[in-house]
Amino acid sequence: MTKEKMKEIQASSTVKIEENKITAFDKTTCISTSFRIHKDGICGIYYHQGNMSDEEGFAKAEKNLELQRPYPFELETGKRSRDKTEKLLTDEELMATAKKSLKYLTKKYPDYTFSGQVATGTFEEWMENSKGMDYYCKDGNNNISIEFKHKDSKDISDGYISYSVRKLSLRKFYKIADNILTNFTKEVPMPEECIIIDKVYGYTGLLNQSLNVERLKNGTSLLTGKVGEKVFSDLLTISHDVSDKNTWMSSFWDGDGVVPKGDKVTFIKNGKILRGYCGKKIAKLYKVKTTGNEGFSYTDIPGGSFNSFTLKTGKKSAKEILNGKLAIIPIQSSGGGFKEKGEYTMPVQIGLLTDGEKILGRVPPFTISTNMFDMFGKDFLGVSKYNAEIFNDKVIMFKCEAGKI
Repeated sequence: MTKEKMKEIQASSTVKIEENKITAFDKTTCISTSFRIHKDGICGIYYHQGNMSDEEGFAKAEKNLELQRPYPFELETGKRSRDKTEKLLTDEELMATAKKSLKYLTKKYPDYTFSGQVATGTFEEWMENSKGMDYYCKDGNNNISIEFKHKDSKDISDGYISYSVRKLSLRKFYKIADNILTNFTKEVPMPEECIIIDKVYGYTGLLNQSLNVERLKNGTSLLTGKVGEKVFSDLLTISHDVSDKNTWMSSFWDGDGVVPKGDKVTFIKNGKILRGYCGKKIAKLYKVKTTGNEGFSYTDIPGGSFNSFTLKTGKKSAKEILNGKLAIIPIQSSGGGFKEKGEYTMPVQIGLLTDGEKILGRVPPFTISTNMFDMFGKDFLGVSKYNAEIFNDKVIMFKCEAGKI
């Protein structure tokens, strides 16, 4: 019989802003613990919120062996810790930051109403077992997330300004806000060629699903039968990367306790599909190796997926990639997405024109039209290096068709 314990602590302080006024201050701490007993391929699990002694928690987990949750896998071993925190704001500094940022926005942009929050949060996670595993990670960030609405707008919200970093700089936040708001109401025509520039996460969901080993094997993936083939652009390389450099508010191990060799496993390299991803359960079912991508569950055996899905960043800035052309940021878009066969359509209610650094104005509403294979294939322009001027993040860029909304 072996023992295993998972524990997570999430703490946050939040200053809430509604219609140009600070309205509330919230402070929360959530402690989650999963006590596990493994015996003869069966796992007994007891989930608890708050503090509880190991003696009591494991006793309750042992009683739950009778629920017969099958987990016929060897537990992992290894010792490692990581702390990525830098400069977290105190509650006093958080309130002062909220007041300063709100004063700056309302004074410089009196035609707008601002709502949102200024927050700081920490994330800690442990995983240990009686076979010798002892893993720990900690991270924290400061965040300013502000929605804005122009006085002449009929919408509830016109857009947002988001700035999340481990060490906050109000000067950098003001720079992003100025870039977005200065020419927000200036109307400009659509460029001849429609190029989208945006944060990566909103466009990779279907591709992520398509690389799931279970989907690849049972034929429900758009990439079934294409492993080993070059399907996408030379510029596209995708990995599960849990290195110190890449990880953000997350553990470096998966739900099974597996850490990829070298902290990284690559699924697509220069457009060629190398492999899919899975955890121990699916790996055993289809007789392949686990890639360390099992999801976490505090109330049950591991399930789902845990995948950083990291796109390789190029060496050029967004402006260098555009090389004199202009691109559009879909700052407000809804009512579309990927269809089953990979087609992608998205109405863009508000799009901002940019040269990759400066926002030049607002284009008429339009609809994005493309598909997964073109988006990451012939029309893929790559992922720019860190873009401080607009997103405070790396960004994806691709060509597409623009139609009427």
